[in-house]
Amino acid sequence: MLSERRLQVLRAIVQDYVGTEEPVGSKALTERHNLGVSPATVRNDMAALEDEGYIAQPHTSAGRIPTDKGYRLFVDKLAGVKPMTAPERRAIQNFLEGAVDLDDVVARTVRLLAQLTRQVAVVQYPSLTRSTVRHVELLSLAPARVMLVLITDTGRVEQRVVDCPAPFGEASLADLRARLNSRVANRRFADVPSLVEDLPEAFEHEDRGTVSTVLSTLLETLVEENEERLMIGGTANLTRFGHDFPLTIRPVLEALEEQVVLLKLLGEAQDPGVTVRIGHENAHEGLNSTSVVSVGYGSGGEAVAKLGVVGPTRMDYPGTMGAVRAVARYVGQILAES
Repeated sequence: MLSERRLQVLRAIVQDYVGTEEPVGSKALTERHNLGVSPATVRNDMAALEDEGYIAQPHTSAGRIPTDKGYRLFVDKLAGVKPMTAPERRAIQNFLEGAVDLDDVVARTVRLLAQLTRQVAVVQYPSLTRSTVRHVELLSLAPARVMLVLITDTGRVEQRVVDCPAPFGEASLADLRARLNSRVANRRFADVPSLVEDLPEAFEHEDRGTVSTVLSTLLETLVEENEERLMIGGTANLTRFGHDFPLTIRPVLEALEEQVVLLKLLGEAQDPGVTVRIGHENAHEGLNSTSVVSVGYGSGGEAVAKLGVVGPTRMDYPGTMGAVRAVARYVGQILAES
C-alpha cells in the first residue's frame, strides 16, 4: 500500500500532467502543490512511485508521467466525480429536451457528449432485449393488408406491413388490437411469445390464419430488432491529441470504425455505474493508448443501453466521469417522459 503522502504526490502528478501536457518534475510539484515536504522528499517519493510502476520517465532528463497503473489508482482511490455546475446542467437539459424522437435524442446526446468532454462520444441505441412494449397499433391499409406499429418504452417505433391470408374486417382488427395490448402492454419483449401463443384461439375459425400471421410478424420484429445499433461523434477531437498516441492515431480510428469493438468497449448495459477502462485494460490493441468512460442509461432505474467517451489516457477523469454520468441521467429522464 502507498503512504498517504505518496498518494498525494501521485494525484498531483496526474493533475499537472493532464493540465499541462508536460512531464512533471519534483521542483514544479513542490511549487504548485502544498505537499508540506521538501523537493528532495518529493524526489524520493517519485522514485518509489516509479519503482512500483505508477509513473514513468518518457525520456532522459525529463519529468515523470503517469502509467496506466498510475491512472487506475488515481481513478479508483483519488479522483472524485466532478459534478456539473447548475448552468451546465440546465444547458444539457435544454439541449436534450428539444429532441423530437429517439434518433434525435441519440444524435443530440452524441453531439453534447463530444462537446462537453472534447473526446469521441459513443451512444448505444436502447437495446430491445431489455425493452418493454408500450403499445401495438394495427391499421387497415386494404381488406387483406394491415400496418403493424410497435412502440417501445424507450420511444422506439417499428413499422411492418402484413399481407393477410384473407380479408380482415375493422371490427375484427379492433378486437385483435384490444386483446393484443391487454396481454403485451408494459411487458418485456422476452415475455411476449408465451403471452400471445394461444391468442388465435380466441377468434373465429376463418380469422385465425390472419391473427397468426399478424402475431408472427410481431414476434419477428422483436427478434430482428435485437441487433445493437450505435452512433458515434466527435472523432475529429482525437486530432487535438496527436502527441498522446505513441505512433499514430490510425489504429484508434480503425478500432472506432468497428461496431463490435465499440459494443465490447461500452460493456454490458446491466452495469449501471460509471466504468473506466484505461489503456491496456482495453482488449483491442488499437485502443491501448486510450481510456473509455461509460455508463448505463435508461428509464425507470434500469439501464437499457450504454453511452460513453473514448479519449487519450491523459484525460480529465473527474470531469469526464461527471459529464458522462450527468448526460446519462438526463437521457434517462427524457426516455421516461417520452
